Amino acid sequence: MSDSVRRPRVGHIQFLNCLPIYWGLMRSGALLDFELQKDTPDRLNNALVAGDLDIGPISLVEYLRHADELLLLPDLAVGSDGPVLSVNLISTKPLASLDKRPVALGSTSRTGVLLAQMLLAEKYGAEPEYFRCPPELTQMLLEADAGVLIGDPALRALYEAPKNGLDVIDLGQAWREWTGLPMVFAVWAVRKDFAAANPGAVKDVHEAFQRSVELCLGELDEAAAAAARWEPFDAATLANYFRALDFSLGERQIAGLREFARHAAARGEVPPLPPEGPVFAEV
Repeated sequence: MSDSVRRPRVGHIQFLNCLPIYWGLMRSGALLDFELQKDTPDRLNNALVAGDLDIGPISLVEYLRHADELLLLPDLAVGSDGPVLSVNLISTKPLASLDKRPVALGSTSRTGVLLAQMLLAEKYGAEPEYFRCPPELTQMLLEADAGVLIGDPALRALYEAPKNGLDVIDLGQAWREWTGLPMVFAVWAVRKDFAAANPGAVKDVHEAFQRSVELCLGELDEAAAAAARWEPFDAATLANYFRALDFSLGERQIAGLREFARHAAARGEVPPLPPEGPVFAEV
């Protein structure tokens, strides 16, 4: 990376939904070219905004809040065009009946939580009383009529909750049915100042991620089998999950992103996205 005086600081979420994006980095040798910093989504969001990371994943909500400081990496995201499987609203009663009822938010996922709130308010006319708690479904439903779960707890609930008579609303599928568009939960972004000073490094990192995703999508069953060795899910469940995820950011995904931004801005959660937005890094 001839135009960079140091290796780019790149964020890495150690969540199952990001495994395909990082799957090929070690095998291709790309990890030697940048400094990978592993952390929780919230901490990586904050680090990128603060300038402690140069490039990294960021939740869609946090990107929209800081779009003036960031450029998106093209064709790289975590989303779904239908069921996402790991972003779920689990309810003991019909969604329209949740108005003024307690709903537990068992995650710090800002995008998934806001999506649930949008759906309940705008589609079902429900404004529940939200509170945060650990992502443990049984405990959540001792205190609430419904709960929002993200990630591994949501995947477990997807298979276990219906056995207990609970409704599971896949929020990726709910968004698709509501808007007809894909849902983008997270994007990859680079700080504008870093991109201006290090265009070659940004291009190299973007190409490494693209190669990694392509490698994984060609070997999903192998990736799922490898992940199943240390995850509480079998290989078939993980392969099904990886195939449900959408790692692209094409025209339909951008339309979904802009529609989410419009709803979020109307609620006062994010600034309006400029007409020309989102703005991409040149790679």
